[in-house]
Amino acid sequence: MTMRAELLAPAGDDAALTAALAAGADAVYFGLGEGFNARARAANFALATLPEVCARVHRAGARAYLALNTLVFEGELGQAETIVRAAAAAGVDALIVQDPAIALLARAVCPQLEVHASTQMTICNADAARFAARLGVTRVVVPRELSVAEIRRFKAESTLELEVFVHGALCVSWSGQCLTSEAWGGRSANRGQCAQSCRMPYDLILDGAAKDVGDLRYLLSPKDLAGARAVPELLQIGVHGLKVEGRQKGPEYVATSIGGYRRWLDALMAGADRAAAERQLALDLRDMTSAYSRGFGDGFLLGANHQDLVEGRFPKHRGHYLGRVVSVAGDEVTVAIDTVGRPWTGARAAEVRPRAAVGEVASPLPDGPLPDVPLPELRPGLGVVFDAGEPESAEAGGPVFRVEQHGEHVRLGFGTPGPDLARVRPGQRVWITSDPELSKRWRALASGGRVPVELVATGAVDAPLRVSARAGAFAAQAQSASSLQMARGAGLDDDVLRDKLGALGGTPFRLQAIDTAGLAPGLHLPVSELKEMRRALVEALLPQLERGAPRTIDSVPALPALRTAAWSTAAAGRWQTPLDPLLVPLVRNDAQLDAVLAARLPEVELDYMELTGLSRAVERARDRGVRVVVATLRVSKPGERAFDERLLKLRPDGVLLRHFGAVMLFSALPAAERPILHGDFALNVCNSVTAAELFALGLDTLTPAHDLDRVQLRALVAATDPTRLTATLHVRLPTFHTEHCVYAHVLSAGRDFHSCGRPCDRHQLALRDHLGFEHPVIVDAGCRNTVFNGTLQTSAAAASEWLAAGVRRYRVEFVRETQAETQAVLVAYAELLRGDVTAAELQRRLRAQAHIGVASKAQATLT
Repeated sequence: MTMRAELLAPAGDDAALTAALAAGADAVYFGLGEGFNARARAANFALATLPEVCARVHRAGARAYLALNTLVFEGELGQAETIVRAAAAAGVDALIVQDPAIALLARAVCPQLEVHASTQMTICNADAARFAARLGVTRVVVPRELSVAEIRRFKAESTLELEVFVHGALCVSWSGQCLTSEAWGGRSANRGQCAQSCRMPYDLILDGAAKDVGDLRYLLSPKDLAGARAVPELLQIGVHGLKVEGRQKGPEYVATSIGGYRRWLDALMAGADRAAAERQLALDLRDMTSAYSRGFGDGFLLGANHQDLVEGRFPKHRGHYLGRVVSVAGDEVTVAIDTVGRPWTGARAAEVRPRAAVGEVASPLPDGPLPDVPLPELRPGLGVVFDAGEPESAEAGGPVFRVEQHGEHVRLGFGTPGPDLARVRPGQRVWITSDPELSKRWRALASGGRVPVELVATGAVDAPLRVSARAGAFAAQAQSASSLQMARGAGLDDDVLRDKLGALGGTPFRLQAIDTAGLAPGLHLPVSELKEMRRALVEALLPQLERGAPRTIDSVPALPALRTAAWSTAAAGRWQTPLDPLLVPLVRNDAQLDAVLAARLPEVELDYMELTGLSRAVERARDRGVRVVVATLRVSKPGERAFDERLLKLRPDGVLLRHFGAVMLFSALPAAERPILHGDFALNVCNSVTAAELFALGLDTLTPAHDLDRVQLRALVAATDPTRLTATLHVRLPTFHTEHCVYAHVLSAGRDFHSCGRPCDRHQLALRDHLGFEHPVIVDAGCRNTVFNGTLQTSAAAASEWLAAGVRRYRVEFVRETQAETQAVLVAYAELLRGDVTAAELQRRLRAQAHIGVASKAQATLT
């Protein structure tokens, strides 16, 4: 192992921060209560406390990363600059960002302040990484959907540092591409307000009828990631960071996960006995399971496995599966221990191997599976829950008072008050959900000095002793008050100096080495002076350590100059702005295209799930004189550039760009070969600074992010060139965009597209939520699923305002509409843009919900 990867810990509050540092984290990441934080529901930290938080982290020998990983609205850019300035002054080592505008602000305010691209930025491949590098980003937190093989390819093709999630909760949707909270809860995951819609139960609708899937109702709720098996290969690849998720979890979770991965990493780096290291890892995974687990799996690190990613029976912490209830008598429950049916914690998926990225051969795991993870010792104090298959309801459970084990059966006794055992039935599953020993253990952790110090001692008789100290980038010097004299004995040898100068207990420092080559032998100095020199060195080093690396902060406000510079470099759009408003339909099948052609509209956007049908659709539209815009995939993993290159061969008039890799790929084409470039909503443009950066790259138009409500859209329109914006009038919001295939999971036994048999070619699925709404599930050309909102949304009431402001390009999107339904929608919006129908009348006619962005339903009602 040649690469020492940084172990990053989450810190959602002060207790979690303490646990992370004591457990050995190399870096901690945290958010602010003031905003721009993707975990707004965590306790977080106050901006005013940022200098002390950073000093505390630095004293522990770790780095402080501030998560500013949400989108920024136009009116918030000034506040964002204020926070960036405060972070730079406080000694924050790096910002973790989603919005390009914050990266650009950081570069202008303080060039030495590192910027890391959050997984929320959806930087999926090396092409997208070039966009991030243009912003000043030095590290990319790669999407959780990438396999080890794909990460290897990403690393080989990019010069940026890579950081990989190895433990914690998995989002079923690609980060930065989830709109469920906005569509269903009136709040945005891109603004730190995730409503966890993936953890809700859904009924499966197959070809229009409900399909019985038994108790697998949590079809979008993934198991948690425990990526320990992939760590050795990630180290060989040379990733720079290994990250643990969990800013909304407690100190027990942080301490067990960071402590476990710390020991695993140290053992791998030291070349320790592998069998012993794996035995320790199994014990650590046992504690991690007790702290928090929905069942552990490899996630996507070993490639897609649609049969294993989602357990489906529950959406919340379960811990260890103990077995099933045999009988209930009084305050006692007898349980048959089950060693076969436990969720994977290390050994069940031994046959799993990474799926190759396109053009690659997948490499096997270096040393096979990890050992089985044992149960905690069955003892009083453990918490248990009885699983009746209804996790959304209150479940019987509580602490165990008595334990009697007899072979494969265990009798659990409970106190008073205790669980309602009248609700417990034979056959119910039993889970061990908590272990009070974990809390005692993390509180007992003590973090000693971790910052290595090298000392150099020089001196001669009748001259003072001079000692210089270096701790990384920090340096200090001290000189004795009196001169060195000849010693009667051995004098200041290495042992004496290590003992007196190197006794750094109670400080953040530890002595790593001492150089006495420049110190004459046989010299003496009073011990009191040696101790005083040690204190002086610590006092000189400590403030430097607490402040962090030296940096310069530009005192001139950055935002005005940044706006001016951005727009001065923004290329003029080649798209010809029409005098009259242009209605542009986005269609996904031939029936919808038939309606467009019949309506004789001048332009159409094609978003087909397979490329053969797309090719035919392009030719049909072109033959009728219609301008053709083809849509890229919403994300593109390493090795998938061929999808974008295939689109070019269709010779489209325009391309709808949905990921930053495509932005870089198409904008670099010679002008004569470059189609019109339309940036889609998936680029998450929310402010004029980000918009100008994309226009400077050569984009002709942009569709603002769906996160913007009517007021925020008004601000963006006023701050940018409205003729280069596309307004979305009619849409079923694409809520989840997920690598997990519901079709493969429930309609096949296949683990990925190689073995699923493509049931998506023969069937149509939808998910029905607890309110009865049915949400269509569509597969794209990359075999990814998009769950579309079952409710149509219209922004018709804002159309007159946008027309007056100068917006000329208006999109209406279709999902599964028939030809007749498509025709009716096109007629209605053509009438709206001509002024022949009111917004209210159109809304009633189309039965669409009046809604824009993340405003609440009451706020979004258009009148």
